[in-house]
Amino acid sequence: MRTRLAFLPIRLAAPAALLMLAACAPAPIYKASSAAVTAAPFQVAQSPEKFSNSQVIWGGRIVQVKVLADHSEIELLAYPLDASQRPKANDSGSGRFIAVMPGYVEPLDYPSGALMTVDGKLGGSRAGKVGEADYVFPLVSVAQSHVWTTEEMNKGRNNVHFGVGLGVGIR
Repeated sequence: MRTRLAFLPIRLAAPAALLMLAACAPAPIYKASSAAVTAAPFQVAQSPEKFSNSQVIWGGRIVQVKVLADHSEIELLAYPLDASQRPKANDSGSGRFIAVMPGYVEPLDYPSGALMTVDGKLGGSRAGKVGEADYVFPLVSVAQSHVWTTEEMNKGRNNVHFGVGLGVGIR
């Protein structure tokens, strides 16, 4: 009986620790409707008419910003999103898309290479090029957008790593 009681604190501590770790993760920044599209940009590009006017919450790395007369366009290399809707930039890309922003956006606020999440509706597609290759870009009419800071990307992430050997981490 005594040995069972000795393991009781360990049995209680493990679920409590998991609960505390889950509580540290930031909540999603946008609310997805039940009809939101879960397809990746490369899938939408194959048949954009099938997804027309559907809500998406996509994110990725900013490739370039174009400021036009009445709107701005931000080309992104898409990445899957984590539970907090942060792009998982260490994952493989999921295609490219163009975030169509109303009015003027300051390109310095959307620097090339920064990570961004957008909430909006699919508004068709446009043929273009990536380098010399032909490409079809899904167009997202953006309702809300967020450019992630380094601090936000690291928030709620566990900095404890287990392993054998020597490692050097640079952030």
